[in-house]
Amino acid sequence: MTMNQQSPDWGKTVAITGAGSGLGAAMAHYFSQQGWRVAVTDIDSARAQETLAALEQAGGEGFALVMDVTQEDDWAALEQAVMERWGGLQVLINNAGVATAGTVISTPPEDWDWVLDIDLMSVVRGCRRFGAVMRRQGAGHLVNIASFAGLAGAPGISSYGVAKAGVVALSEALRAELYHHGVGVSVACPAFVPTRLTETMRATQAGTQAQVKKWMQRSGVSAEQVAEKVFAAVERQRFLVLTHRDTRWAWRLKRWLPSVYFRMLRRHAR
Repeated sequence: MTMNQQSPDWGKTVAITGAGSGLGAAMAHYFSQQGWRVAVTDIDSARAQETLAALEQAGGEGFALVMDVTQEDDWAALEQAVMERWGGLQVLINNAGVATAGTVISTPPEDWDWVLDIDLMSVVRGCRRFGAVMRRQGAGHLVNIASFAGLAGAPGISSYGVAKAGVVALSEALRAELYHHGVGVSVACPAFVPTRLTETMRATQAGTQAQVKKWMQRSGVSAEQVAEKVFAAVERQRFLVLTHRDTRWAWRLKRWLPSVYFRMLRRHAR
């Protein structure tokens, strides 16, 4: 279903995980500004309510829900809330995530479990549940927020990169599986964007969070700009969303000149 052929009940509705701050909040604001009703979900109740209040103050509509994306019961609660209010859902954005840094060997098993459960398996949970909803509707769009780390194969962020690469692979499979059911899929792979991601980041080396925060501030790409590109991907049914100019060139280099790309990676390995 295109944006010009929407259901009178659940048309222009979007649910966003991790929408209490950062990119999630920016996407909530952008979709709301375009006239969409927004389900604001976040593990932090105060942040979810703050985002919703800002949307409503600007004339938007929606509701807030406290949600831990690692819990299947919370996904069920979101589905119930969406169905009761709207009777369906046009777009789900799997945005909630955390970050880790460290090599394959230095990253402890508990950090691997943590990042894979939140960054990958939560996306699986959301896609399974709302993919089924959208398949029954015969329309809808799933947006999975990955990272350029999921394409880059970069050293030093192994567990995070594996989780995000899994999101890319999941999205590729879903795109084919749901195509004939009228459901679209997009995967966004942003690089550094100023958000609160470093607040919960786990790293094996001291000072990593501070360095990542500097890279975020210097990126030149805001959460609001990424939100605009995500919205455009839904509108135009675009699959892969590369939000940073540098990453678009790096992605081409990896595909066309893999040996050159690998030499570049080697220089960053310690």
